[in-house]
Amino acid sequence: MASGKSLIGEALSKILNIDFIDLDVFIENKYSSSVSELFKTKGELFFRKVERNALVELLDSKDDFVLSLGGGTPCYYDNMSLIKGNESISFYLRTDLSELVKRLHLVKDQRPLVSHLKNKNELTEFVGKHLFERSYFYNQADVSILNDGNLDKVLQKIIAKLY
Repeated sequence: MASGKSLIGEALSKILNIDFIDLDVFIENKYSSSVSELFKTKGELFFRKVERNALVELLDSKDDFVLSLGGGTPCYYDNMSLIKGNESISFYLRTDLSELVKRLHLVKDQRPLVSHLKNKNELTEFVGKHLFERSYFYNQADVSILNDGNLDKVLQKIIAKLY
C-alpha cells in the first residue's frame, strides 16, 4: 500500500506505449463495486478469490501491459508463482516504513485495511507488521527497486532492468 505502484505503473506504461492496468480498478469495473465495498460487504476471503481470478484472466490474455497489483496480491494462493511463471518481469517497489505511514495517513479512510486505525502509531505498527509478513513474497520479485519518491529516478531504474 502506498508504495507508488499505480503512479509508477501508469508513467511506465506511457513510456513503453502499452496499456496500464491497475488490478483493483479492473476488479472494481468488473464487479461495479469499490474494493472497500467488496471488503466491507463480502469480506477479505471473497475479495482474494476475486483478485486471484482477475489476475489469472489478465495474465492469460497474452497482451502487453503494465500491471499494478494490490499490496496483498502476491501473498495469497500461488499468485507469486503465477506472476513469475508468466512471461513477465515483476518489480518490488520498496518504500521506507516512515514514508509509507506518511502517505497512508493522508488517505487511510479510503484504504480498507487501515481505515480502522486510530493514529500514526497504530498505523506504523500495522504497516510494519504487514511489510514483515509480506516480505517473503515481495522479495521473490525479479527486481527490487527503492522508491524514494523520485519518479524519474525510479522509472530510469525500471527501464534499465527491462532493456
